[in-house]
Amino acid sequence: MKTMNKLFTLLVIILTFGCSSVKVTSDANKETDFSKYKTYTFLGWQEDSDKILNEFDKKRMRDAFSEEFSKRNLKQVEQNGDMAVSLFIIVNKATSVTAYTNYYGGYGGRYRGYGWGWSGGSASTRYSQEDYLKGTMVMDVFDEKSGEQIWQGIAQGTVEENPKKREKSIPYTVSSLMKKFPIAPAK
Repeated sequence: MKTMNKLFTLLVIILTFGCSSVKVTSDANKETDFSKYKTYTFLGWQEDSDKILNEFDKKRMRDAFSEEFSKRNLKQVEQNGDMAVSLFIIVNKATSVTAYTNYYGGYGGRYRGYGWGWSGGSASTRYSQEDYLKGTMVMDVFDEKSGEQIWQGIAQGTVEENPKKREKSIPYTVSSLMKKFPIAPAK
């Protein structure tokens, strides 16, 4: 029984802390013909949200977006691209709480002549609390000629604090976001 409880606790820990998933949502102007777009211009970071990023992470993001747009045969130009792209980053502190309750039940049966009932048993609850950074990346895409917004993608997930892990997590997050982009990668 104790071995089973230890395995269950280990499973809860793995599921809680081992899965760093990215939640992605998007919205698009349904009337837009995305096949007409061949170039894009990077407008920069909205409201100076890049100030929370170091130069290495900015480069990782630029490179990841450049690669994703390139896979879609979209070329970056300095100005007057068919599309204009801007990014916005938000980082908030968050706390996760995990609880686990052990219950060692008693036994059923006749209880000293007073009828059926349960006796014995005990329970204990352990919980842990972990602080982490929750990041949100918003990508807005505009038609350069009309100035109308044609697409928005939002990716949310846990920010890796270890720079070595960010080398992999930033391209993964950008790739996850771009999977929702209306122009599919070329085959």
